[in-house]
Amino acid sequence: MTAVLVRNLGRMGYREALKFQKAYERRVLGAADATRSDGDRVARDTLLLVEHEHVYTVGLRTCRYSEEEEAKLRALGADFYRADRGGLITYHGPGQLVAYPVLDLNNFKKSIKWYVGALEQTLIATCEKLGVEAGTTSNTGVWVGDNKIAAIGRYFATI
Repeated sequence: MTAVLVRNLGRMGYREALKFQKAYERRVLGAADATRSDGDRVARDTLLLVEHEHVYTVGLRTCRYSEEEEAKLRALGADFYRADRGGLITYHGPGQLVAYPVLDLNNFKKSIKWYVGALEQTLIATCEKLGVEAGTTSNTGVWVGDNKIAAIGRYFATI
């Protein structure tokens, strides 16, 4: 079984959290071929937990937001960041737990579809333990009725 380190970063801005993500991404990419003397792979898979300050992130597939629209969002007291992930515009802020898995899928199953499904099932099981009935739809993420309780944004780097 693959060990995953869980690191709670606390509350911080998106850019600061992104620095942690990139550092752990370099760690995973650098450890891809690293093995211990006993032949086992070096565990570098990490789950970063963070609570962001108010921020809107825009994914790669979103049409470009004008400077005027960006200024309106900033006027609400939120940062605005163009992210290198898929998806549309997403708000993160105080009171929301954001989890960033930084994993080498070779340690699990080399399938993006499997990975997203596994994340969704983990989130559904977590909701269930908290007494919340959640499920999936044809859209990515986890839903409670018509309300999304968990979004799944993703970025993949190739080793």
